Amino acid sequence: MSTLTGKKALVTGGSRGMGAAAALRLAEQGADVAITYVQNEGAALEVVAKIESMGRRGFAIKADAADAGDTAGAVERAADDLGGLDILVNNAGIGVLGPIGDLTLADVDRVIAVNVRGVFLASQAAAGRLRDGGRIITIGSCMAQRVPGPGGTLYASSKAALIGLNKALARELGERRITANLVQPGPIDTDMNPAGGPFADGQSAMTALGRFGSADEVASLVGYLAGNDAAYITGTELSVDGGHAA
Repeated sequence: MSTLTGKKALVTGGSRGMGAAAALRLAEQGADVAITYVQNEGAALEVVAKIESMGRRGFAIKADAADAGDTAGAVERAADDLGGLDILVNNAGIGVLGPIGDLTLADVDRVIAVNVRGVFLASQAAAGRLRDGGRIITIGSCMAQRVPGPGGTLYASSKAALIGLNKALARELGERRITANLVQPGPIDTDMNPAGGPFADGQSAMTALGRFGSADEVASLVGYLAGNDAAYITGTELSVDGGHAA
């Protein structure tokens, strides 16, 4: 496991699911970690307590990824309070699924604001605060690579936009040895998409391994990309999807 001792990280949407797992993995590897949350302060503080139990610094910032001021402000506060910034994990995201004719303008605006604009603005703010050799790791979705059925037009569009953003970030920040990579999870067992949920069997059947992944399995890839072993990996997409795109 690559050491991150002395590194400073921000994980957006880090109070639960894949975000919480990523925050804890980075702390296990030695980083001080700030997380953002929108609603459940108790869950966020539980994650912070676990980070601090490892002897790392941790704190939670209430920030809505759909709010431009919140998004940039969270990056600035994390960098100020941690004493620098080495790693940004763009994890905050929402999913709105349904027939295209049923999607409202409000649905479109909210999903794009969180899943695309929020990632862009966080990355933009981080570009000015990341130390040379830093990392931007963005959590996308397997649906940007393969849409297995109807109802995913809005969500898939928002996640596909991250492919271009990630490649452009890699080109723009490469001179400073800052890498940018996109993690594409498949069906992952979280509160939002439980492995025992009503649509789980169909999702499992679409993977080569025939099962859901865990948040920890996604976090392991985040931890790898954050470390020195991944210093020559940038501008790419890495799937942790059980063969969903195979």
